[in-house]
Parts: sequence; C-alpha cells; structure tokens
Amino acid sequence: MTTAIKQKNNVSIEGNLQSPRALVFAHGFGTDQTAWNWVKDAFKVDYRLVLYDNVGAGGADPEVYNPERYSQLNTYADDMLDILVHLQLDDATIIAHSVSSMIAMLAANKAPRYFNKMVFIGASPRYLNDESANYTGGFTQPALDSMYEAMTGNYNAWVDGFSTYAMENIERPELSEHFAYTLSAIRPDIALAVARVIFESDVRCELAKLDKEVLLLQAKHDIAVPGVVADYLHQHIKHSKLKFLNATGHFPHISAPREVIDAIKAFI
Repeated sequence: MTTAIKQKNNVSIEGNLQSPRALVFAHGFGTDQTAWNWVKDAFKVDYRLVLYDNVGAGGADPEVYNPERYSQLNTYADDMLDILVHLQLDDATIIAHSVSSMIAMLAANKAPRYFNKMVFIGASPRYLNDESANYTGGFTQPALDSMYEAMTGNYNAWVDGFSTYAMENIERPELSEHFAYTLSAIRPDIALAVARVIFESDVRCELAKLDKEVLLLQAKHDIAVPGVVADYLHQHIKHSKLKFLNATGHFPHISAPREVIDAIKAFI
C-alpha cells in the first residue's frame, strides 16, 4: 500500500497478518474506525483486519477533504476501492455500518472481484420518505432542514443531543459519550456537508445490481433507519439475509456487540 493512501484514510491492518482471509471494517457517519473496538477482537485470530477512516472523519488526512468532490457517495466508494486494490484484497469480506453499507454496495457494483460476502449494519438506500413510490425512509425534508439548522446554530449542543438520541441505551451513557467524542472531533462544516450528502442520498436503483451474499443486520429499534427500510433492502438485494438484532439504537456493534459478532460469525 502506498503511503499516500494509508495516510489519506488512516488505514490500519491488524489481526492475523498471515491469514489469506481479510475483513474490512467501514464505519458510519459521526464515527471512525474506533467504532469497531467492541467487535473486531473476536476475529483477530483467524482474519486479517483492515480498518480505515472515511475522508473527513477520524484520523483521515483533513487536507484531502473537498466538499465538491465528496458531494456524492461514489467518491467514498472509489476510496474504498483504492484501499482494496492497493492491498490486493480480492474477495474481501466487508463489514459496514450505516452509510458505508451503501458505499460498499456502490464499490462492489463497480468492481465485484474485490468483494466476497458483505455485512450491512443499519443500512438505508434512502433516508427521505418518497410518497410517489410509497417508500418510507424515516425522514421528511423539513425534519432534515431542522437538523441542519441545529448543526449550524450550535454544533456542540447538537452533538450532545444527537449522540444520545441515535445511540439510545440511555442507561449506558458511556456509549453515547463515545459517539459524541468522535462526532465532535469532526469539523462542523464538514459534518454538515457530509450529513447533507448522506441524508439526501438515494441509491435504490443500485440495489438490484448487487450480486453478492449480503447479511442485513438491523436493531429492533433504530431512530435513523426504521425496520421497514431493512425489509425493503431484503426485498431488493437478491442474495440477502435479514436478521433483526435484540438491540436498540443505530449502533448495535457498540451497544450489543455480542449479538453482532455471533451473527457475523454464523454468516461468514
């Protein structure tokens, strides 16, 4: 791997470095690769583990972020492919959370040779409701506009509220505190721009093109992704399996890691 790509996405390689089998962990909005700390060690003996940060988040090179270039999910998909190509990871298994699930789908549709099985946690192809297609994504445009306004008005206050709201599990405040920490580390202007790209994305037309085995993991209650969205993905991804986890919140890999670990192990 070139130093440029490693630094660009803060790529880490852990686990069994001699293993021919690789797991690639891709994080969601507001987090970074540390979101996998609760899950990754369960696979370190048998797999090479590849973790990275999306541009604009975590330890990724802040100089690389360009709001125009990163105004579409395909750019993030190209970044994922760059990592897989340079590490020569043919047939890698992808474990992706939230928006990175759809980023992984776009990447796999572009270059399927680099992908084997795929695990999507809390994924959504479109967050906005679409009445014309009788599609429920969970959000209305006025609700998103209100969120953007809150992010612009007082970012730190929004982080405190959103981290608790999205993580749920209020009896375990340390979980939302971890999310708040990684979310607050993102430059507010970048967080706002990335949020717009994610919450107003629509990749439903790509679902039928995906020709990989996919495990869809969905918390039983998730404020960001309603269960009907998981059902929609299951209906439109031909080789998919859907499992509802005994977990609440948008981050089951943090709040219920054993559930997620067991489901992944059974699948791969």
